[in-house]
Amino acid sequence: MKVKCLLVDDEDLALDVMEEYIKRIDYLQLEGRCNSAVEALSVLNNKKIDLLFLDIQMPGLTGIQLLRNISNPPTVIFTTAYSEYALESYDLEALDYLIKPIPFERFIKAVNRYFKLKKHDYQIPEKKEHNSTDQTFIFVKSEKKMVKVFLHEILYIESLRNYVSIYLANEQEIVTLNTISNIEEKLPETNFLRIHRSFIIAIDKIESFTSSIVQIEQKHIPIGRNYKSMVMDVLKQNSIS
Repeated sequence: MKVKCLLVDDEDLALDVMEEYIKRIDYLQLEGRCNSAVEALSVLNNKKIDLLFLDIQMPGLTGIQLLRNISNPPTVIFTTAYSEYALESYDLEALDYLIKPIPFERFIKAVNRYFKLKKHDYQIPEKKEHNSTDQTFIFVKSEKKMVKVFLHEILYIESLRNYVSIYLANEQEIVTLNTISNIEEKLPETNFLRIHRSFIIAIDKIESFTSSIVQIEQKHIPIGRNYKSMVMDVLKQNSIS
């Protein structure tokens, strides 16, 4: 029997991503998608839902408020762009807490936790997020929407206080309210390299490098002192001296 899922998020693109993830897994069945907690409440009162993917920050009624108003809620996995609600979500006995943008591999881990909780025999094979070879894009939140960023287009990524700028080969810059460490977790380490506390570079976009800088197009990117030894080891693997 398939697990009946409901998606709740006020952003259509976020719903599109999660719907696509659900379609990839045979044992999951999408029963509906809602743009508000109020709409979700109506669905929950009229349908049996096994697994609820619930955004937190929504206009009107928040995801947390919705959950507090359900007498017999389904199993809940929170999906949000904000980490500050994590503690409260666990107080509400949520199964998992996924930070957007949500990689497919992280989604699989959450679903496998559900299967384990319900003692399903089925478990989805998991890949390590850092070594994913079939990952071709990520979604990042920018200007109140989730934007698809193809990995092969990324030149380098720069941290600017509370924001991160992603520079692409088509001269586009995507700015997101995020941390560079969170972005780094979503990238395959075979293709990207952290060379400074404020910079991640696409290895295949390097035009030249020295012991102190990496050049990508017209940008000279500094190599941090604490990263120098590791960076040199990686770059010299493809070097002929």
